[in-house]
Amino acid sequence: MGVLGVGIDLVDVDRFRVSLARTPSMRARMFTDGERAYAETANDPTERYAARFAAKEAVMKAMGVGLGAFGFHDVEVLRADGGQPSLRVVGAAELLAVERGVLAWQLSLTHTATSAGAVVVALG
Repeated sequence: MGVLGVGIDLVDVDRFRVSLARTPSMRARMFTDGERAYAETANDPTERYAARFAAKEAVMKAMGVGLGAFGFHDVEVLRADGGQPSLRVVGAAELLAVERGVLAWQLSLTHTATSAGAVVVALG
């Protein structure tokens, strides 16, 4: 398996917090039930939401597409019991991945109180 694409995204946590406060429906529009359930267990869920948003954007970049190519619910960040993040790609995002020959994904997330980032590697 080789690298087909790499995507990276960085989100300003304070700016994302303002967006979430201004548009509360954004949570349901951009994040799956599982992502919201995980994020909301934190004292400040914004860092977790921002990291997951960064992952969705990084998937788009790894496949060479922009906003609108698929819905935000088409990419879900999962978390193993040990904490390792992974991706579930469905719907239009899955179709694009199949077209591009993506067989697997690697995901790395990071966040601090001020920024959240994700790196995605598409493998095929």
